[in-house]
Amino acid sequence: MVLKQAAQAFVLCTVMAALPLRAQDQGVHQQSIQYEAPTDPLVQQKLEKWRDQKFGLILHWGLYAVPGIIESWQLCSESWIERDSTVAYEDYKKWYWGLSQQFNPINFNPEQWASVAKQAGMRYLVFTTKHHDGFAMFDTKQSDFSITHGPFGSNPRANVTKYVFEAFRQQGFMVGAYFSKPDWHSPNFWWPRYATPDRNVNYDIRKYPWRWKQYQEFTYNQIRELMHDYGALDILWLDGGWVRPRETVNAEVRSWGAPIPEFSQDVNMPRIAAMARQAQPGLLLVDRTVHGPYENYQTPEQRVPDHKLDAPWESCLTLANNWGYVPNDEYKSPTRIIHSLVEVVAKGGSLLLGVGPKPDGTLANEAVTRLRVVGQWLKVNGSAIYNTRTTAQYQDGSTYFTQGPTGTRYAIACLPENKPTPTTITWTGNIPRKGSKITLLQTGKKVAWTRQGNRVQISLPPALAQQAGAYPALAFAFTAE
Repeated sequence: MVLKQAAQAFVLCTVMAALPLRAQDQGVHQQSIQYEAPTDPLVQQKLEKWRDQKFGLILHWGLYAVPGIIESWQLCSESWIERDSTVAYEDYKKWYWGLSQQFNPINFNPEQWASVAKQAGMRYLVFTTKHHDGFAMFDTKQSDFSITHGPFGSNPRANVTKYVFEAFRQQGFMVGAYFSKPDWHSPNFWWPRYATPDRNVNYDIRKYPWRWKQYQEFTYNQIRELMHDYGALDILWLDGGWVRPRETVNAEVRSWGAPIPEFSQDVNMPRIAAMARQAQPGLLLVDRTVHGPYENYQTPEQRVPDHKLDAPWESCLTLANNWGYVPNDEYKSPTRIIHSLVEVVAKGGSLLLGVGPKPDGTLANEAVTRLRVVGQWLKVNGSAIYNTRTTAQYQDGSTYFTQGPTGTRYAIACLPENKPTPTTITWTGNIPRKGSKITLLQTGKKVAWTRQGNRVQISLPPALAQQAGAYPALAFAFTAE
């Protein structure tokens, strides 16, 4: 019976995988409003280096890739989660946990991932070492629920996190470890004694403090392994912001609509941070949405803020509709990604783009081709993106503005997709200095321009208009008044 139900669950999952999972928005992390800047000089230095990178890759890869479903969340018994109604919840969980004996990524190729990311113009990595389902993508000694205890365990590269980090370091990337604070597989988080009604710990920590203490130690020890055994790391990116000290639950957090218990789910971040930074001096800590000293930059998810932000931040967006690999997913166009990158950077942030490797360990062709197109644009126009900061006026319609480290001003005009390139580009504000030159980065040549009051008009070379949609955006460099 269990096998039949598991098969039904798999069929349902594959059907759902073909559809945009808009209910997934219930699992989206909102952005913190408050920000506390770090005081450690090494962290400050690392943060400024990170702010120069602008474009990163987040890889969600785990058990959920095998059936191609939403990452982890179908284990959670909340009203927005859809599962086959004929399958008992406990049977579904057994089926999901059993995927650990099917996950065998025999074509695992992190060098390909790093090469594609490099070609895309990306400069930092965040890799999911463990998602909410608790399945470790590294050789943890704290649990046997990991990639090294399944069919891939005999592979020389079974400790996949190690090889992912190495491959991206070799390409010059800043490297970050994603780690979920909640662990739904741990009996000290979801105690088998009780039902698992939602994303939170399923027992009253005030009544069983000894059990939560065991979970704190488990979490500390797994993070300690990552900090000590996997080479130099730049970022510890902690997900699951509902697991937080009770005193940080304010009106902002309650407005999310996610269930919040009346007790603290504190994993003891001061202790974790001290250990992590002793092993990795200057480490950036990103305790998502838990405003305070351990959220060194903010992480709005699946959206771009509607205004410029002064605090360090990144928009976490997906290349397709889902974070992990889902068959027949709908991918965003390279033009849309480039426009998002331009807008994010002009507003002071970085773009962390989500891609899910396939269960065999390779990247989908749809992802590779799109990323390479983005990289072709950045290869020519990257000086308007990398190492830049905001300007007082950061936007005029579909044109955005950035400023380079030596004071060069950039105007980046986002062009309509699949339409001919216009013959002129105009914007208001950010006026070039009188008599100065404006360079079109696409060609490296000067362009003619005129000024009428606070309005600038650029005359584009006629040759640019010959191929409709060939240029997602055109960037111009100049010296501003």
